[in-house]
Amino acid sequence: MNATDDVLEAVRAGRTADVPGLLKPLERSQRRVLLTGLKELRGTLRSSRWERWEDRNLMSPALVVAGAGCNTGAAAAAAWIGAADLRRWMTQPPVATLLDVLAGRDPQWLGDLAHRLAARSVTAEEDYPLISELVRLAGCPMPVTDGCVEGWAAAMTASRLPLAVALRRDPHATALIPHLFETAEPVRAFTWSPRPGHPHHWPTALATLADEGRVKRAVLLDGCTARLLRGGKPAQMRPYQAILEALHLTGEEERERVGDWIALAADAPSAVAGSAQQTLARLAAAGFLTPRVLAEMSAAVLFRPEKKLVRAQLVLIGRELTRDAAAVPEVLPKLADAFGHADTDIQGRALKLAAVHLTDDPALRAELAEYARQLSPAHRARAMEVFGPSAVPAEGNGPYHETLPPPPAPARLTPAPETAEEAVELVSAVINARTAGVEEFERALDGLVRHARRDRAALAEALRPALAGLWWLDPEQSHRYTHELPGLEHVAAAVLDMPPTAEPPPALMSWRSDCHHTALRTVRHARVKEAAQRITSRPLPFLLATPTEATGTLDPRVLIARLVEYARLGEDPAPADFAQALLRVRRDAAVLPEAAALGTPAGDRLASWLGAAGQPVSVTRRTAAAERYAYGTEDPARLVMDTGERTPVLLEFPDTFHELAGARQTGDRCWDGSDDATLMAVLPEDRETLAAWWLPLVTACAVHAQRGGATTLPLLAAAGGHAGPALHLAVATALGARHPEDRLSAVDALLALAGRGDLNAVRLGGDLAELIGLGTVKPSRLADSLRTAAATGAYATTWAVLAAVLPALLTRTADPRGAGDLVATAAECVEQSGAASPEPAGLADTAARGGTSRLVAQAARLRDALRRNERNPAARS
Repeated sequence: MNATDDVLEAVRAGRTADVPGLLKPLERSQRRVLLTGLKELRGTLRSSRWERWEDRNLMSPALVVAGAGCNTGAAAAAAWIGAADLRRWMTQPPVATLLDVLAGRDPQWLGDLAHRLAARSVTAEEDYPLISELVRLAGCPMPVTDGCVEGWAAAMTASRLPLAVALRRDPHATALIPHLFETAEPVRAFTWSPRPGHPHHWPTALATLADEGRVKRAVLLDGCTARLLRGGKPAQMRPYQAILEALHLTGEEERERVGDWIALAADAPSAVAGSAQQTLARLAAAGFLTPRVLAEMSAAVLFRPEKKLVRAQLVLIGRELTRDAAAVPEVLPKLADAFGHADTDIQGRALKLAAVHLTDDPALRAELAEYARQLSPAHRARAMEVFGPSAVPAEGNGPYHETLPPPPAPARLTPAPETAEEAVELVSAVINARTAGVEEFERALDGLVRHARRDRAALAEALRPALAGLWWLDPEQSHRYTHELPGLEHVAAAVLDMPPTAEPPPALMSWRSDCHHTALRTVRHARVKEAAQRITSRPLPFLLATPTEATGTLDPRVLIARLVEYARLGEDPAPADFAQALLRVRRDAAVLPEAAALGTPAGDRLASWLGAAGQPVSVTRRTAAAERYAYGTEDPARLVMDTGERTPVLLEFPDTFHELAGARQTGDRCWDGSDDATLMAVLPEDRETLAAWWLPLVTACAVHAQRGGATTLPLLAAAGGHAGPALHLAVATALGARHPEDRLSAVDALLALAGRGDLNAVRLGGDLAELIGLGTVKPSRLADSLRTAAATGAYATTWAVLAAVLPALLTRTADPRGAGDLVATAAECVEQSGAASPEPAGLADTAARGGTSRLVAQAARLRDALRRNERNPAARS
């Protein structure tokens, strides 16, 4: 065995520490020969995929060291050390061993290697210890790439020394600290920094270095303000704000950055904007804010939605106008944004401020009167007193018109691909896509079936190269294909005559789940499996169940035409395919005679299904008890929906459909999400059943802060069938979801139902009242949802829902958090729509309580609006 073989043997055995000693005696020519062997070994490991993961885990560190010692160029060495296939099984390279094998290289070469490693964004952070040592040996400047900065900051945080001490001793701190504020993303060591007082608190450590003169204060001040101005999530901004606070800015430093404070007050997250506002308030109190600057600041802050910031700005304006009346002409017109604020209390404060400081200047009065037209009707009487009649918009602009989304036209599916090449292209796209919609999947499946019957050999010839990258087509991997493939791959394997090597394990075939996803997927795969079996025995001419609409719905007349063609060809429907077609067909009683006239068993079944057999199952509502967990938390009681048995399906459909048809009691949260649209396409004309089954996911969004469970609601709103208690309860629950994106999905569903004429506002309001009583829905979240719905122009619809919610809310002994916001939304809807409904129970008593709480003030506003509209129902407020 020669010397190069010794190195290869050490690499194969994973003896990383032995590699430097074995490499050092080798000549340059021997290292070139060895490098060829190392590349071959690396290629073998890379092509083995997951099968030899233990060997890769064992060999990779030694392979990295050996390759670094054999590559003569710095670029090649950096590429080898940072290669993804060699780094997959280790977080950091073996630094000490690498330095040993690189010992004796020219310092300039080592510096070049350090900078090249630092330039590799994927690995630079974890390579920082190696880069740092290479920089020390080379005597070159430290690279300042984002990865190096992240790695350096992590190393400082991990030091056993207090952070300030570690920074003092680190030779690279002076060069790298300014770059802490320049990385593309905030440095993670900052955002994960412990609380003040901890030895590794970054803001305190940096402020300490600034006090000692080791870091210029201007570097930290400019870096923090620049970073804050770039924006980001509140948690990312917090450490930079903490650095500014730890530095205790002088008055001169605050004055030098007035423009930055105004920009932060305008656009930064609330906490940062509030701090900037306080800084500007201090400067104003010291007389350093000119009227022009105060006006610029006010225009920025008063436009923000946060009530706390707007109220503070109104206080600042009032104080400054009292101190300097000459600023009135420039500052007072900025109240326009406050006049249009969503909160009527803010509007009232702004109007009061304008009344106190308004001068006799007719131009200023006219300007403010124009802006005052944005005020709520609750303030219009006072606005007329202050500015005159021109402050109130003219009435009689015509009756109110509700703005609702129009009922969507059915999205018709494109016919199946006409040629085998088009079918193969679509099949390849669906198989290789992470997700595929109903249309893509159904067209691809139907295309495979049609072209397999016409010319299976030609289809297979075109399909094989298109799917060449799939694992089950690889001879070295196909032995793992022992049972069924998913989706279209199952049918494609049948076209290519590649059946599995064994039947599915009995446990897999008999497995059942309480989750509805399992039943829907079983039905979906039964149809796929049947199509694959028929391809190898008696190919179908086409599929009966291919939908005609994107929701999965099948036009009954199209199904009748397909059955006529089947009869002409002498074909009997495939059981699973025809069963799925029945579940998808739109139930139109007018078509029943046409189905019965077919005179075939399939026509008789279709006629029966369009009649009594296809009636939706019963849905039963109940209240599930609260659940207490061992670790002390408790879920509130919740409303659930149980579905009854679908008897005709159990009697007449294939066995694979029976789990779908059995009675189902709502269980706990369902963890098996994804593919919602394609699964719902199994029952596209029974949205009540689907809503009942998806309700636990939606409830989890309200109770457990889960995300994404409400994304199905717009799909259900667009589906067919009766919109009954289950769908309304699901929408009501999602209106109180924890996350805004789920609440927005619920609002979309609500508006879609209203636009189609399917919304029962009284039922939805009653559900919401009950959910609030159970604690499932919080009034503050519901207020946000309904405010969003109203803002689209659906004021009358939103009020109809709220009118059914408010009695339960206003007659409670205790006022829940957010009740004032909910009543404020109701008042806005009544004012905008001109509704003249009876006052909800409890409204008058709440409005008469007295005091200044938001609930009382908004109850009085709603009461006055209803009475005003009752006196003048023809006029739009």
